[in-house]
Amino acid sequence: MTLQARGRVTAQFLADECAVSLRTIYRDIDALSAAGVPVHSERGAEGGYRLLDGYRTRLNGLSSQEAESLFLAGLPGPMQALGLGAVMAGAQTKLLAALPVELRSTAERMRSRFHLDAPAWFSDADEPANLPLIARAVWEQHQLEIRYQSWKAEKFRRIEPFGIVLKSGAWYVVGRVGQDVRIYRISRILEMTLLDETFERPCAFDLATYWQDSTQRLSEEMHASEATLRLSPWGMQMLDVFTSPFARSAAIIGEPDPNDGWRTVRLPVGSVRQACAELLRFGTEAEVLAPPELRARMSEVAATLHRRYAR
Repeated sequence: MTLQARGRVTAQFLADECAVSLRTIYRDIDALSAAGVPVHSERGAEGGYRLLDGYRTRLNGLSSQEAESLFLAGLPGPMQALGLGAVMAGAQTKLLAALPVELRSTAERMRSRFHLDAPAWFSDADEPANLPLIARAVWEQHQLEIRYQSWKAEKFRRIEPFGIVLKSGAWYVVGRVGQDVRIYRISRILEMTLLDETFERPCAFDLATYWQDSTQRLSEEMHASEATLRLSPWGMQMLDVFTSPFARSAAIIGEPDPNDGWRTVRLPVGSVRQACAELLRFGTEAEVLAPPELRARMSEVAATLHRRYAR
């Protein structure tokens, strides 16, 4: 199956892929040849093993869990949004027909008992009309012209789309603009034109790695400062709810006070205004100790609220 999927590969690649020794690979190649599988060996720097042209093996050897996982991987919502719902349904029908009889019922049961709900709680999923066309541009490597609504203003951009990411119900396109790779939320694209001009996608570009690095940089930029708080026992319970994963992972938590159970917590935060808005969620279960400007901002907001509600 590996030779069929990848073409010519080296014995070392097969050994690494299968987590066995080279001696085992040589023995298995001999066994395949003896069984009538036309494995061809090519010597030299560009050599390796390959199947003779035209040879294809049937789908077989799937374990019950492998068959089930294939149907679990078919995510109806996102595939439908990408315009591939009918394609996915057709592929699953063919896969189901190719499976042994004893595996069909378990595969169907997997599909009926698991459901993906991508958006976060109390949030709506994006339903961008441009998504199928962007997916086509990514696949066929066509440039796009977009009119985009950023936080500050509308912008016109020509992008070379490298990939699409679904994050918490929101769709993003990752693409090159000039010499920079940038991220655009697809629901904020107001107008779009698929251009005839194509582009070459960099072979070294890895979408998953770029996305992970970008989200890490964004978290660091949004938490460039630090605040020192006192949190009540209830406030400690809400720490996971009211703060981001990045802030929680970097938080330094002191021991509980023996008198009232409150703890001192050093927490990464953003700007004074942003931090104030986030920490107000704790209500009277938190006290800001530092920095002074954040403590002053909290006091100012509290005094304003008091005057407003005291009326």
